[in-house]
Amino acid sequence: MTAAPEVTDVEQAVREAARAAKDAQPALARLHRETKDAVLYAMADALVARADEIVSANARDLEAADAAGMAPGLRDRLALDPQRVEKIAHQLRDAAALPDPVGEVIRGSVLPNGLELRELRVPLGVIGIVYEARPNVTVDAAGLALKSGNAVVLRGGSAALHSNTALIAVLRSVLAEHDLPEDLVVGIDEHGRDGADVLMRARGLIDVLIPRGGAGLIRRVVENSLVPVIETGTGNTHILIDASADLDQAAAIVTNAKTQRIGVCNALETLLVHRDIAGAALPRLAGPLAEAGVRLHAHETAAGILAEADTDIEVLPATAEDWDTEYLALDLAVKVVEDLDEALTHIREHSTGHTESILTRDLLSQQRFLAEVDSAVVMANASTRFSDGGEFGFGAEIGISTQKLHARGPMGLREMTTGKWLVIGQGHVRP
Repeated sequence: MTAAPEVTDVEQAVREAARAAKDAQPALARLHRETKDAVLYAMADALVARADEIVSANARDLEAADAAGMAPGLRDRLALDPQRVEKIAHQLRDAAALPDPVGEVIRGSVLPNGLELRELRVPLGVIGIVYEARPNVTVDAAGLALKSGNAVVLRGGSAALHSNTALIAVLRSVLAEHDLPEDLVVGIDEHGRDGADVLMRARGLIDVLIPRGGAGLIRRVVENSLVPVIETGTGNTHILIDASADLDQAAAIVTNAKTQRIGVCNALETLLVHRDIAGAALPRLAGPLAEAGVRLHAHETAAGILAEADTDIEVLPATAEDWDTEYLALDLAVKVVEDLDEALTHIREHSTGHTESILTRDLLSQQRFLAEVDSAVVMANASTRFSDGGEFGFGAEIGISTQKLHARGPMGLREMTTGKWLVIGQGHVRP
């Protein structure tokens, strides 16, 4: 007879945390929207009031990140200051202002035999979030989970340990002040990578697991989790400058998409330029991109145009790997394409299915692009930086799902619910 595997201290601690969240979650089912919103507003106020404490904790994480040589894009995600804390708090207020999805009737009918059917939105239950060095996700996830009736177990990574600990302490203190279980928001960062592994095996305690981070983290969760996973994807995002594009508009959009914030999944990573406009477009773009410190990884046709134009921007020869790279840095892959067909083929072969945009004044090209590109978010004449739950009016997001089951695109409140059927009879029996 095979002996049962020994339960480690980490496994016991994480499972206890998950069970505590599961036991706490039903308390939300009894709450009206007004109470949930009051808690979210109070959390926002508490974050701002304790911003110095949060920023101080974050400084410890940044010091460790600098010592470890963390990449600039990742460090940018990690960093907090009073303005960013205020922005995080504002996301909670936005979520509070949105309609409560719980209890919404999705569909319903009365059958010919008189049975009444209704499908309602209900919480998923306990949501586990595994993410990397992004303290804003700690608050966004907790706020969206509470508003949608879910408890949440957070594993935000060792790089943000002190930041996440401070943020979770603020959120839990507000829950206690409102006579709600503190274990509606649970953090397990202290248990490290082993804790994340236990979370992946906590089927029955965790209802769904959402990874949010780099390709390696997402792949590890998807391949190893026994808990159902909603996959949020990396952002190898594309913009196509079509032959009819407005160049002034294109320069503004491309610069914004690449440089407005570099360490995020909706930042531009690959620029495709139609050959008929490349000779004018690439030199026009080089100035603002160079001023922002962008370095180009250019295919030979694009590199030749830039060299002939004698631009100041740094240009490296593109390699095959560049077309599949999410830089999260001031680097941009550039390729001149023959036509819309080649652009669509390139995107189909290299996109991660996150966000793509076309810049064009040709309605037929726009319609083809919007119809044929198979990504979670497809745009026309807009920066990819708008691919965001907050920008879509969702009051922040739990992530951007690039899969096709349950949810796709920015995941807001509704995407954190599922359905439940209510059947009302009057003594009905099935013949």
